[in-house]
Amino acid sequence: MAERTWSFSKAFRNIFSGPTLITDETWDDLETALITADFGPDVTEALLDSLRAEVSRLRVTEVSELRSMLRDAVEERLAAYDPTLHLSERPAVILVVGVNGVGKTTTIGKFANYLKAFDKRIVVGAADTFRAAAVEQLGTWAERAGVDIVKPQQQGQDPAAVAFQTVERAIAEGYDIAIIDTAGRLQTKGGLMDELGKVRRVIEKQAPVAEVLLVLDATTGQNGLAQAEAFIEHAGVTGLVLTKLDGSAKGGFVLAVQEKTGLPIKLVGQGEGITDLTGFTPHVFAQQLVG
Repeated sequence: MAERTWSFSKAFRNIFSGPTLITDETWDDLETALITADFGPDVTEALLDSLRAEVSRLRVTEVSELRSMLRDAVEERLAAYDPTLHLSERPAVILVVGVNGVGKTTTIGKFANYLKAFDKRIVVGAADTFRAAAVEQLGTWAERAGVDIVKPQQQGQDPAAVAFQTVERAIAEGYDIAIIDTAGRLQTKGGLMDELGKVRRVIEKQAPVAEVLLVLDATTGQNGLAQAEAFIEHAGVTGLVLTKLDGSAKGGFVLAVQEKTGLPIKLVGQGEGITDLTGFTPHVFAQQLVG
């Protein structure tokens, strides 16, 4: 992740490349930059209050020092959430959830490829059976990642049945990890959450669910989070995956979404390639975000 070229810091570039001394205008510009970068009003206010107090206490006058303090403050808040993936079970069963269009199925392919680098045997389950295109798409990504896949035996098959068969195969054939795609939309929200609950219950008859990862499109920011609130409330989400961070100046959403949901970001997607998904590292992200 460190070698990526991120565009987040452009929101702060003018502040930290301008006058060397902190002025009232510096604080106004910083507030604008934080809001522009989608930190959200609550996080922005908290950061500014903390920085003002620290600048006053330490009698800091240099903008360069303020930049370092901002970077440290962002890192500290990011690091308050543990990004560790809990995959010690065998098989470790991962449910991937999220609304349609966020890159959920694509993320599974990238995630499978990412885990293969750690010498894990992986099978994916195409349990988004309500969308034939999702099954086909996951098959393409599984082939690219070089992992096995369990597909519906007929179109529209019960998603819970596909999930069951995936875990059954993972146990029987000694896979390390089973990653299961799920539906992102049904006729009603209630129906979708009931369906996810059923999928989980069926899986847990054979093995515990290690992680429930919610995929969010970073470019939609706070709006995307609002769309996903039902998943957070009902699906037992354990961590977040942010997609489409490349080319976005909305990097502050990374911090805002953790603080708003109380959930850690565990994976970050930065591009369209199969290798463009990494684990989340607060220190590196804070460096790239603030510049």
